[in-house]
Amino acid sequence: MTASDTGFGPTPPAGSGANTGVPPPQFRVLTQYVKDLSFENPNAPSSLVQRPGKPDINVHVDINARRLSSDQFESEIRLSVEAKQDGQVQFIVDLLYGGLFLIQGVSAENLEPLLLIECPRIIFPFARRIISDASRDGGFMPLNIEPIDFAAIYRQQLQRRAQEAPSITRGLNS
Repeated sequence: MTASDTGFGPTPPAGSGANTGVPPPQFRVLTQYVKDLSFENPNAPSSLVQRPGKPDINVHVDINARRLSSDQFESEIRLSVEAKQDGQVQFIVDLLYGGLFLIQGVSAENLEPLLLIECPRIIFPFARRIISDASRDGGFMPLNIEPIDFAAIYRQQLQRRAQEAPSITRGLNS
């Protein structure tokens, strides 16, 4: 996908198909929102006692998208975080964060990567801040999740689908 495919970047020169009467692609964030947020501090107040060393942090990321209307799409990030120290759970945060996007004039082959890579990349900093604030408000140091490679997650999803497809086909042809 190029910058002009998303409606960003330089305007194509005259004679390049830009004046064909087809409107240029449009991509816009309409709104962002918390769909679900949970913070657990199951061992408070003992979990709040300062211990030497850093807790082990396990972050699980899941992305999903769906069409809501002909040109509106929802993209979601689920961030599940568990912090443990000395085998004891310090805290658990689970956040489902969504964005509503207006997308017009994008080809079908570019729509899925746009929804599962670019949309999560746009809303991630806001979800990251919510996780940081929740951990701080729970009595811990703010947790700043490292940037996420949504393109790598998307490629993993494609590989999983490709591996599952042959087994489904074999089952249907048996």
